[in-house]
Amino acid sequence: MSNSDLTGAEPTPVPPTPTADDGTASRTLGLVGAGHIGSALARAATAHGWSVVVSNSRGPETLVDLVAELGDGARPATAAKAAGAGDLVVVTVPLHAIGDLPLAGLAGRTVVDTNNYYPQRDGHVEALDQQRTTSSQLLADLVPDAHVVKAFNHIEALKILGDAAPAGTPGRRALVVAGDDAAARAEVAAFVDEIGFDALEVDALAETWRIEPGTPGYGPRLTRDELAAALAEAVRPDPA
Repeated sequence: MSNSDLTGAEPTPVPPTPTADDGTASRTLGLVGAGHIGSALARAATAHGWSVVVSNSRGPETLVDLVAELGDGARPATAAKAAGAGDLVVVTVPLHAIGDLPLAGLAGRTVVDTNNYYPQRDGHVEALDQQRTTSSQLLADLVPDAHVVKAFNHIEALKILGDAAPAGTPGRRALVVAGDDAAARAEVAAFVDEIGFDALEVDALAETWRIEPGTPGYGPRLTRDELAAALAEAVRPDPA
């Protein structure tokens, strides 16, 4: 594994922001899952001018209170419609539920995967227990035409707003942005930066075990250099 795999890939060019007919920014975040992480990302996105389409497994009618809080830039939808509406799509559902995702709607999209593998919640997955793959690779295998990027899996939901800081702030918290596709990583890294965090790019989903539960980088507030060091220090335990 190269040094760049441990310290983060070189930042890739940020794609241009799409614009509406009147020349203003027109960006929509589609959220498949509206639990703690999804709701926090919805709040962060709307605070930075994004429109959001939120969904959950219980139906749009259960999201009335969240949408009212978010304001005019938010609307509830089914998971399929949220996936189809997003310029950027966040999948934030338990691992055991990824087979129920609107897979066709994710094709061709940049998909942010926030998930972690918890056997006590998800049941044991042999391929993960034997370390033959990672949870994000499982999602990517289901949607091979999508560009899956791992992010927001190692930060508490409340910290997505509480730890955010403008670019250039000393000690600014960093978050891992990991994926196989450089353009998709750049897109997600730009969003991470916009809502208040430095992005540490890692150029392979296969390396996301380095930021899973139990690793040095999972949970604590770290700067970009500190987070890179934590990834390098991560050791994979013997397979179960």
